[in-house]
Amino acid sequence: MGGELCAIMGTGLCARMAKTWRKMEKGLNDAVSKSIIGRYFKLEARKSCFTKELRAGTATFLTMAYIITVNATILADSGGTCSVSDCTGPAHSTESPGPDCRLKPNPGYQNCLSKTKTDLIVVTALSSMIGSFAMGILANLPLGLAPGMGPNVYMAYNLVGLHGSGPISYGTALAVILVEACAFLAIAAFGLRAKLARLIPQPIRLASSAGIGLFIAFVGLQAHQGLGLVGPDPSTLLTITACSDTNPLTGVCMGGKMESPTFWLGSVGFLITCYGLMKKIKGSMIYGILFVTLISWIRNTSVTYFPNTTLGNTNYRYFAKILDFHTIKSTAGVISFTNFNRREVWVALGTLLYVDILATTGTLYTLAEIAGFINERGSFEGEYLAYMIDAGSTIIGSTLGASPMATYVESTAGIREGGRTGLTAVIVGFYFLLSLFFTPLLTSVPPWAIGPSLVMVGVMMMKVVKDIDWENIKVAVPSFATMLLMPLTYSIANGIIAGIGLYIALSLYDYIVSLMKWLIEMRKRLIKEHNQVSATAAIDPTVELI
Repeated sequence: MGGELCAIMGTGLCARMAKTWRKMEKGLNDAVSKSIIGRYFKLEARKSCFTKELRAGTATFLTMAYIITVNATILADSGGTCSVSDCTGPAHSTESPGPDCRLKPNPGYQNCLSKTKTDLIVVTALSSMIGSFAMGILANLPLGLAPGMGPNVYMAYNLVGLHGSGPISYGTALAVILVEACAFLAIAAFGLRAKLARLIPQPIRLASSAGIGLFIAFVGLQAHQGLGLVGPDPSTLLTITACSDTNPLTGVCMGGKMESPTFWLGSVGFLITCYGLMKKIKGSMIYGILFVTLISWIRNTSVTYFPNTTLGNTNYRYFAKILDFHTIKSTAGVISFTNFNRREVWVALGTLLYVDILATTGTLYTLAEIAGFINERGSFEGEYLAYMIDAGSTIIGSTLGASPMATYVESTAGIREGGRTGLTAVIVGFYFLLSLFFTPLLTSVPPWAIGPSLVMVGVMMMKVVKDIDWENIKVAVPSFATMLLMPLTYSIANGIIAGIGLYIALSLYDYIVSLMKWLIEMRKRLIKEHNQVSATAAIDPTVELI
């Protein structure tokens, strides 16, 4: 492309323009490096410059921007603060709607869900902005923060449940996240993080990552949250669907299997994402989502996100605004400690803390190693503050209504572009700030555009299975159980508990054998010492007298 332009414009002109651009870029970089900003972020000390950090921040944002709509879609599936009182009652009837109205197509409840999703998009962008700014300004590390994939799925489908059908309310789930973040902050402050991380066997840590990936991919294949490739079946529990006609109450396929237009459109978006990642194109996930979304915005088609219904027309009118600064109305400040002292709450607290410690520790060390920050002691500059910021961001996020925050491994895109200082993270935060003004567009991304990205996240999280020793049954069985039970039981906690329990059970044999060997050895020593004392007593009458 550049060569063709130069051929048209002339090589001499191109050379002069390139020289002028390089001179301007160098002048800008020198000015910023010598300014108070450059000195604060240590641009020269870390052999970086402003334009390099700008490219790095842009690359990081492009690779993680999908979380704005993905996270909001997942959390909105929980129903948020919507309740039966938001349901519209039967026409020409004075009867109040029953609890099942949340799980049926109900205009009033759907309208509440739409408003909640809008709130959650703002919450996601705002908490990501705060976390990224803090990581850049305080820790001076080129790492972007946002609500983590995995904890958000656990919160939406295991704790609160689809449309509030789970054991815990949305407010109580946020209280769990707040307490977990405070515990993580204390653990990080006292330097106990690494010790707690080592308590969990490595195979279970690896299998947990893969299991969460399978869980996320499974969510992305379902109708409510993604492509709609799989659905319920009365005979086999689960089957392939992608149907053109589905029962709105049960989700069972009623006809036209594999004929859903939205499924095939989403599949094309998935292929676009795959091709982009194959060619290492930055922002490939965004391009796949963007392609599907733009086509779904066209009205009067079989794949439109704005059908000619009351809800469809309402959504289209809001979408047509394009620019709008939306204030959070339903999720901020709804933390509730009501019914907190329950078994489900304590299990959730332990699960989230476990995931947070392992995920944050693993991600930070991986990114620091890629960036070349690790010193001879195995630590890196800003490590202590990075853990504190991760926990502090989750505390702030929970008060806004967000799931736990996490340092994003997508930050590698920026690191590979040359990002070495916190200025990269500040630029990422600035992009999240800009996204707050495009809420109408972000709320109009359909589930079949989100599903492919969830499946791709699952693919990426599966790569750790290569590090599991599958030849060792003591390792293989707990690892397999952890990975299998997370998607099949729709619970991350069940997989973790099963994996740890099996690992302990299979390790009992080794512990018992070691204990028996120790007891036998101690018995031999006691007999030997007793014999020595007896022999000495036979020789020395003084000993015998004593």
